[in-house]
Amino acid sequence: MLSTRQRRAFTCAMTLALLGAGLPSVAAAAADGPDLSRFHDQTIKWSACPGDGLPDGLQCGKVTVPVDYAHPADGTLDLAMARFRATGKSRGSVLLNFGGPGGPGVGELADGGEDFMGLTNGYDVVTFDPRGVGRSSPVSCGEGMDDGTTAPDPDTETGAETEADESEDPRAALEVLRELAADCAEHSGPVLGHIGTVDASRDLDVMRAALGDEKLNYLGFSYGTRLGAVYAAQFPDRTGRMVLDGVDTLTEPLSEQGVTGAQGQQTALEDFIDWCTEDVNCAFGQDSRSAREEVLRLIGSLDADPVPSDFGIPFSGQDLVGAIGQALYSKELWPALSHALTSLVQDGDTRGIMGFFVGGSSRPRAGHPRQVSPRADGGLVDEGEIPLDNLPAALMAVNCADDPDRPTADQVVGNLGRLRAAYEQASPVFGRYRLAQALMCYGRPKGTSYIRDEVRDVDTPKMLLVGTRGDPATPYRWTTETADRLGPSAVVLDNKGEGHTGYSSSKCVHRKIDDFLLYGRLPADGSSCGSEE
Repeated sequence: MLSTRQRRAFTCAMTLALLGAGLPSVAAAAADGPDLSRFHDQTIKWSACPGDGLPDGLQCGKVTVPVDYAHPADGTLDLAMARFRATGKSRGSVLLNFGGPGGPGVGELADGGEDFMGLTNGYDVVTFDPRGVGRSSPVSCGEGMDDGTTAPDPDTETGAETEADESEDPRAALEVLRELAADCAEHSGPVLGHIGTVDASRDLDVMRAALGDEKLNYLGFSYGTRLGAVYAAQFPDRTGRMVLDGVDTLTEPLSEQGVTGAQGQQTALEDFIDWCTEDVNCAFGQDSRSAREEVLRLIGSLDADPVPSDFGIPFSGQDLVGAIGQALYSKELWPALSHALTSLVQDGDTRGIMGFFVGGSSRPRAGHPRQVSPRADGGLVDEGEIPLDNLPAALMAVNCADDPDRPTADQVVGNLGRLRAAYEQASPVFGRYRLAQALMCYGRPKGTSYIRDEVRDVDTPKMLLVGTRGDPATPYRWTTETADRLGPSAVVLDNKGEGHTGYSSSKCVHRKIDDFLLYGRLPADGSSCGSEE
């Protein structure tokens, strides 16, 4: 059983674990667009959350937003929300986004609310399932993703994990991606065309108003930092105290993000191997150099001859790569990863390692598919109606909606050799896996250029950006690069620790974030938290 922090590490890690639909190229200012007053003037009705085993005091509600902000009369959807009330007099709300994209906030707050109880000294602590996620009109790609598939391998015609001649044309794999995009559109409903961060940030402003706050106070992790930055660019005069922890890039195309992610995961894997080989029970022995070779041999062996799994589908070497990659985002997961690898190597038991697939549900049990049609009225779906592939489907859709690059098939084929070399150089373990994911937007409409071109030089109050030196998903340089783009408003806190994001792993980071949100005490730009704090 994974801890709350471990589950949150999974959710945040998904920002870059996978690589939609089009968005407006420029976000329309509220004053220039249609009348949205009926959305901003609504009042949230809070009540006890349904379900068993939920923490005391957790309340649930919903807010209604337009599907298309340019045409608000054309349809609405409801966003699921949850909160813990302030323990004393509330000065308003602080809104949380746990990352992804594709991570539902309501379940995260229910499971891990204890991490944020300090903030209830002054705020109602509020979160939400973003549009297309969780109970909020969840997107899906249907049975095409029910087996946990992320992308066909461009080195083969069908995506099977086998070796292929270097000259083989990957166009057949690209056609599979085009078919997958069509499946996603069929199973997701109208929200898919308006799922990107530009629209999601406008949802934040509706939530702010419905909560009765003049300004948005916000804490975003991983992808949630992208969402916060876009909000600050669109609504600078409504931005309050904002914290971005595990800062995402605003400029790098998905193909470059994949190289960065492969590098980060390779470094984290090597750190894990150094740690593992100090234990006599390490599956790969006690010599770190030979252990690295054993990892590659195990992956190759499973790709050539996958083993059965409890989910009724073969478990391949690339499945192992994906599972290891998820486990490496938090040091807290390393003992469980080591135990799972030992079970796999010694007994062929895949149960432990498959537990590291995000949420444990990217692969449903055989014979129990969950196919759910989106609600036509945009209302909340029940927890049991959330499609099993919602997280990866939403992650792909949002990332593709936020990215304007759409190379043609000829361009993909022409660049594939260069990309393959770059990915393999970045990581002999994760390079192939990440390269397949880097092509996931093929066949989808071009995304918005707004984030890359316009989210810069924001005129907001000071905001706090936290970068972790050992972060395998969002490298520290992204924090400083994003701070430079956002301008003088951005203040950087250097966390000299390990893992993805700092709030849950560093007492120092936790304290400084709470001090800023609660009391406005901002650390000096460039100040740091030590690795052991």
